[in-house]
Amino acid sequence: MDTLPDSTIDRVKQWVRGSISLRILTIAFLILLLLIPVSMITSLIRERENLREEVVAEVSDKWSKSQILAGPILSVPYKEYYKTEEGELIEKIGHAYFLPDELYVAGDVVPQVRYRSIYEVVVYTTHLKVEGYFSRPDFAAFDIDPEHILWDDATVTVGLSDLRGITEAVVLDWQGRDGSFDPGATKDLFESGITASIDLSANGPAGDSLPFSFRLDLNGSGSLHFVPLGKQTQVALTSTWADPSFDGAFLPDARTVGADGFTADWKVLHLNRNYPQQWLGDQYRIFSSSFGVRLLVPVDAYQKSMRSAKYAILFISLTFLTFFFIEIMNSKRIHPIQYIMIGFALSVFYVLLISLSEHLNFNFAFILSSLAVVLLITLFSVALFKSRRLTLLTALMLVFMYGFIYTLLQLQDYALLIGSLGLFCVLAAFMYFSRKIDWYASSDS
Repeated sequence: MDTLPDSTIDRVKQWVRGSISLRILTIAFLILLLLIPVSMITSLIRERENLREEVVAEVSDKWSKSQILAGPILSVPYKEYYKTEEGELIEKIGHAYFLPDELYVAGDVVPQVRYRSIYEVVVYTTHLKVEGYFSRPDFAAFDIDPEHILWDDATVTVGLSDLRGITEAVVLDWQGRDGSFDPGATKDLFESGITASIDLSANGPAGDSLPFSFRLDLNGSGSLHFVPLGKQTQVALTSTWADPSFDGAFLPDARTVGADGFTADWKVLHLNRNYPQQWLGDQYRIFSSSFGVRLLVPVDAYQKSMRSAKYAILFISLTFLTFFFIEIMNSKRIHPIQYIMIGFALSVFYVLLISLSEHLNFNFAFILSSLAVVLLITLFSVALFKSRRLTLLTALMLVFMYGFIYTLLQLQDYALLIGSLGLFCVLAAFMYFSRKIDWYASSDS
């Protein structure tokens, strides 16, 4: 079998060692190869975040889940009669529902931070006072025989998403008389709730005012929402939690948020929602109009870690590009294995960041992780370049890039703008310093 002469082999080796194109292709391949650990890092972040969500769900389930308060709603049963095909008369009980004219809710939300392992879970206790008035029901619009209306079986129902959160007995003050709530709600209205029986059999003119009030002590977690069932609904909340998120169908008309907590006031009219003040049966779904507040954890380390991981490939590419220019401009040789080790060091930064941020403040964890990686690569560069100037240049480049990413993580509205301007400046710098390089001459030499 013929073999290549030694001179040909030497020329091939020389081309492999001196070809800039081959080096660029090799670096590009290594960057693509490092997509594997970067993908594993993002999967690790999601896994830890999902574990956190499971812990939050477990603690919330034992304390009480997020609460939605809907009501009260006045329910008046009536008799309906149908004839079968055989002429048999069948009686059926239907329900007419009436919403309050005025509904006012005032409350104080007392937050608590519970810990399970290394995770924080925000729960709360709220003390609500609910008051307002109904107009005496008028069945004229329903074409129902007055003799079929069961006034003495009327009820007042309050919908609650998690009844386990009730901490004290709930007493209904109806027209100055006390009545007790019992668990359970009409399935036409709510999946869960409490109901109090009232008697409307006493004669009174339609539209007569029927005042009510009750206090509700409630545990919940994550969020507290309300459904605007009044012809005019007003909700006023105060809390010592400094990081609220107001969400739902309506934002507060007035709010103040500070280090000492927040206050928020809503005012919603019946014209702002898509259901009337009275109806029969289960015609409407009222929860789409709910609004309220969510108690946010002020710093979510996993979200910031995921944001920083999105810059991983860009970070690795710019670092490799810097080392490549050092190779070209200073006649230094860097082996692909050495590139891989530098790439792995850059990837380890994200693992350090995730693990430290679970125990420390995120900003402090970022500083510690970046300092560790900068020190590691700088010491590696000492042996690689054997030049203080090049080693210092490498360290400054890494410090600049980590500082740049840290700045982007602190920004919200301007992150994309600052990021794009920063990348433009980096590209301009590389183009400027490479403008006098004769790439053909470099390849030949």
